[in-house]
Amino acid sequence: MASREVQGVIVTNQARCRDCYRCVRVCPVKAIRVEHNQASVDASRCLNCGTCVRECPQGAKSYRRDRQKVEELLRTRAFTALSLAPAFAGAFEPWEYLRLPAALRQLGFSYVAETAVGAHWVAQATAEAMAAPDAPRGRICTACPASVAYVEMYRPDLVGGLLSLVSPMTAHARHVKAMHGPEAAFVFVGPCTAKKAEASRPEVAPWVDAVLTFEELLEWLADAGLDLSRVEESAFDELPGPGARLFPVEGGQLAAAALASGAGDARHLQVSGFGAVKEAFACASGEGAPLLIEPLMCPQGCINGPGLGREGNVYRRRQRVISYARGRGTNPASVCGADIAADYRARPLPKGPSVTENDIRLVLEQTGRARPENQLNCGACGYASCRDQAEAVLLGMAEREMCIPYMRRLAEQRSNRIMETSPNAIVVLDRGLNVHDANPAFEKLFRVQGPLGLPISHFIDPEPFERLASGQTEMVDGPCPGENAPNARLIAYPLSNEERYVAIFVSQGDPTEDARRLRRLKQETVVQAQELNTQQVEMARQMAVFLGEHTAKAERLVARLIEAVKSDAPGA
Repeated sequence: MASREVQGVIVTNQARCRDCYRCVRVCPVKAIRVEHNQASVDASRCLNCGTCVRECPQGAKSYRRDRQKVEELLRTRAFTALSLAPAFAGAFEPWEYLRLPAALRQLGFSYVAETAVGAHWVAQATAEAMAAPDAPRGRICTACPASVAYVEMYRPDLVGGLLSLVSPMTAHARHVKAMHGPEAAFVFVGPCTAKKAEASRPEVAPWVDAVLTFEELLEWLADAGLDLSRVEESAFDELPGPGARLFPVEGGQLAAAALASGAGDARHLQVSGFGAVKEAFACASGEGAPLLIEPLMCPQGCINGPGLGREGNVYRRRQRVISYARGRGTNPASVCGADIAADYRARPLPKGPSVTENDIRLVLEQTGRARPENQLNCGACGYASCRDQAEAVLLGMAEREMCIPYMRRLAEQRSNRIMETSPNAIVVLDRGLNVHDANPAFEKLFRVQGPLGLPISHFIDPEPFERLASGQTEMVDGPCPGENAPNARLIAYPLSNEERYVAIFVSQGDPTEDARRLRRLKQETVVQAQELNTQQVEMARQMAVFLGEHTAKAERLVARLIEAVKSDAPGA
């Protein structure tokens, strides 16, 4: 089983992560940490917007699944409510709209309603806040949790501009628990991964018990064998107020709050996608700031969220949402049963190591980018500039090896060193079979200096290379043709992508010289064997003399001991 590393909401499948740096490029706040060529999400920096999930070509990024938690709620709670985000009208086909409530009740939910119920009250409160004569400029809507997280973490100077209102999800949750008691469980289903992070906030957790994506819901329906085409139609348990179903499209909250917005309205901004959101926040303060900004982090809004679970054209989804909002019944008298006020605070990023200009310059020097002309700012590493990547290296978020031009230079240097130090002659030919590159061993073998540009026919018979160029063979391996290198073996092959041909001349030695070396080796072996035999004979002789002397001494000693014993005997 592939190892999986969980960091916050986003999950990384390390076995699928393959050095493409796509997640680094698309992450709005560069919350991707690369270590040992593996990219993972730094939860302390992440907005949980799910952009990396949507964009990863290898499927290495996904999000935390919470279906098991929801099934446990259904088993243990007497009343479990489900709130369906208004983006469902874009994710599902129109014929499925009224079949979903019945299918969800079959899964076990006691109450099924649209999150637009809560969105209506948020829109009303937004209109009231902007109608105040002393309303300050630069106010920011708070329906998008990723946009709120961005302000709290990366633009804390704008926290005071956030509307003091909860999101439609939390507004609906508070209403449900006010109506059905605090023991009632509340589950939100939508296209957003950031909602999972929002539900874990201390001020939201008591109200929202779990969050699923549309993708998780579709998987659950399939596992339960619930085919929507075979489910009867049924109405939702509660209808929202007018306009609230537009929240998932760009400008939807402004429209629901009856705040004019369009090409001729400079007072309000409706933006989607991180680039536009960042630009809008850049003018959220100071002279000329707009009255209200409605930011949605996903391009085109929630109808393009990472948890949709279905493919399709984003503009068709937008059309379906607008058609559904205009053509379905509403409850103009809808009244909120709970307080929907909120208090947002700055959540500054954790302090990392200090980075100085000298530190950045040193990293640039180490990767061959010290000079401005060598700083390509190509973005292949995922960062907008070489300087940004060098700073990320110092912060522990990136690695030097992420720089593609740097790694290419290293590869070229290693290739050059291999060619220069190889004892074999190596030559690279262009598509015209002229010398494109050659190593010193080639120049020595063919007794030439500066062979670049010369045809290979100048050195050997070009026939093997002509066969390579014509496609008759994919490799040449045999004796070198011609008389210039009679004792060399030729190995040649094409580099198709570069229209080059590589030839390696492997020296097989001179047969005459090899015979002389063999005779000399035999003679040396005989001499050494004779010397060894002489040494062994001399050693045996010396050992015999030593043993003889030692034996004579022992005999004399024994004789003396016997005489001594006899002289001490009685009567001697």
